[in-house]
Amino acid sequence: MRLLVWFLILAAVAVGLAVAGRYNDGYALLVLPPWRIEMSFNLLAVLVISSCGVVYLLLHAVASVVRMPSAVAEFRVRRARARADGALRAAMLFLQEGRYSQAIKSADTSFLADHAPGLAALIGLRAAHALRDDERIREWGERLRYNEAGMRAVRLKTEAELALDNHDYELARERVDQLLAEGGRHIAALRLSLRVHQAQGDWTEVLKLARQLEKHKALTPEQAAPLRMRAHRENIAALEGDADQLARYWHAMPDADKQDVRLALAAARALGAADNCGQAAVIVEDFLDHRWDSTLAAAYGQCQGGDVVARIAHAEKWLNSHPRDASLLLTLGRLCRQKQLWGKAQSYLEASLAVEASAEAHLELASLLENELEKSAAAERHYKQAALLGRRPVPRLHR
Repeated sequence: MRLLVWFLILAAVAVGLAVAGRYNDGYALLVLPPWRIEMSFNLLAVLVISSCGVVYLLLHAVASVVRMPSAVAEFRVRRARARADGALRAAMLFLQEGRYSQAIKSADTSFLADHAPGLAALIGLRAAHALRDDERIREWGERLRYNEAGMRAVRLKTEAELALDNHDYELARERVDQLLAEGGRHIAALRLSLRVHQAQGDWTEVLKLARQLEKHKALTPEQAAPLRMRAHRENIAALEGDADQLARYWHAMPDADKQDVRLALAAARALGAADNCGQAAVIVEDFLDHRWDSTLAAAYGQCQGGDVVARIAHAEKWLNSHPRDASLLLTLGRLCRQKQLWGKAQSYLEASLAVEASAEAHLELASLLENELEKSAAAERHYKQAALLGRRPVPRLHR
């Protein structure tokens, strides 16, 4: 289109000049002794314009010849840059495809051409790590460190990830700490820090990071909840035997987290093992008063101590709503045994077995009956029933 426009313009100019020249009768006289040249003014104009065009073309040709070496050099640089850029893009593609040897080769081409050497070194390092080639890992790692301008955060993150893959948790922790200190607490760094602290078993920090990531919507509630629950359970296990610390930890826990049945069960059992049956009972009561769970009901009677009478009364209230819960009946039998209410204990244990046979109920009933000589046969029968359920060998009674 542009060529057509220029053609039309030149044609119009030519027509205009031809028309103008038709009405021009002037002439020019050129004198250079001993010569005299007389020509029409139109011819002189054509000769002058043509001469200017020829001079321009000659000067342009000379300039092109003079510029040729630098133009050739620039062309070679552009071609080398294009090849290096193509090699870099190929290296990235090979890395994503899992063709690690080709990725290293292409990254090396880009690196030696000094085209994005930091990015090329990063690709080479990841490919070498995927191949488990220690020598190349060291080589590419050094290259990345020497060409990390503008890529320090990327280098620290990459080294932390590779250290995690190699189970070198100390190095991973060191790199993550540097990343957080220098690059800020951005989402990717927090995710990586979470992985490191999980690997090291630092569950207090895992709990903090899970809450931060959930707050920033980097983790969904469904993803964050299992992390928080496990962190709580691990922290409770670490405090085993310290009743005061366990009680303080439970009270400091958010109410939403206390609604997890496995967490409530772990806390109740840990407090019971630490001889704080009162607090263990409170945890179970607070949970079961709002949401029923048979496993937690069974744990209610396992703690030996505390206000057993109050626990019996509380469990009997639950029995009004859950009369056929075998675990609750077993718990009532155990609590009545603790207070030496033998008749009630036997009734509750037999009721539990009537609802659902369990080794625990058979063992409790056998242990209750074996102290009475006339009921030793019944006790032995219950021991055998427990053994059939695969929980423990049958003991021999001494008569």
